[in-house]
Amino acid sequence: MKNLAVIVGATGGIGTVLSKRLKASGWRLVLGGRNKEKLENLGLELDSPFLAGDARDPKYINSLFQLGKDSSGEITGAVNLAGSIFLKPIYQTTDEEFLETLQQNLFTSFHLVQSSIPEMKKNGGSIVLMSSVAAKLGLANHESIAAAKAAVEGLTLASAASYASYKIRVNAVAPGLVKTPLSSKLTSNEMVAKASTQMHPLQRLGEPQDIASAIEWLLSPEQTWITGQVLRVDGGLNSLKSNRG
Repeated sequence: MKNLAVIVGATGGIGTVLSKRLKASGWRLVLGGRNKEKLENLGLELDSPFLAGDARDPKYINSLFQLGKDSSGEITGAVNLAGSIFLKPIYQTTDEEFLETLQQNLFTSFHLVQSSIPEMKKNGGSIVLMSSVAAKLGLANHESIAAAKAAVEGLTLASAASYASYKIRVNAVAPGLVKTPLSSKLTSNEMVAKASTQMHPLQRLGEPQDIASAIEWLLSPEQTWITGQVLRVDGGLNSLKSNRG
């Protein structure tokens, strides 16, 4: 029987590429996202069940997993691509804005893991969460998103430890700046894009396929000995100093 993955945030820049890659590789999919029209179009294109909703709502996440079970499936993969990019000096950030950042990035990941575990306890599986280069690299005005993504990395490690005996693998991907609709306000600004490109040692911004291919690799049943890892797909930004000499 083909593997079945629940993809939350399937209609985003990375989610769309990932869903198409997985489908082409033989995976069966359950697609989730907030944009009902985009989700319906993607679901029809990939012949996959879908359900629109807000990933901050644990009942919605549970409904996606129930949809997977109803469509005959043993769920062996789950990915949370719901999230946000919130950049603002901490002294100007309201409690409401900070809570919203946590809800969009940390709470959605927490609920995905929470729903995944009961479905994967019998035969194992792979869960992939999204962190950010900002979780480990101090970047100005990233306090809120850095706190949220650092918490996602903690969640990744603790969950991986808790459920390794069930053959459930939990990993995260931590991108640098990737050209997606979510980051368009940054990447469409010529000055910001140029400065960010220079910060990445490989001298380019990320593309959705860079991240999607890493997630697909972590989901693969072949990667049975990889868990509790944060894969930093960031053009070298987190660990290298560029020498353009």
